[in-house]
Amino acid sequence: MEIFQADKSLVCTSRVPGLKQTHLRVLRSTSGSKVVAVDPVGVREGNWVFTASGSAARYAAGDFEVLTDLTIAGIIDNWQDDAG
Repeated sequence: MEIFQADKSLVCTSRVPGLKQTHLRVLRSTSGSKVVAVDPVGVREGNWVFTASGSAARYAAGDFEVLTDLTIAGIIDNWQDDAG
């Protein structure tokens, strides 16, 4: 699991069937790098979240058939970034 801050939504009009109709979200790490994750939780921009990766990401998505390697598993209620 890793901690990220939610950035903008990512809208894809064309995608592989294995992503189904999942919501996608751009996440930013504390170092500033960006990744894209499946968002079954419905986070808002600015929320701090924790993620599941690898095969656990498919379970966290709520549907093992969703082809993902990174899924938002929850919203952190109170988090102070050490870097800022």
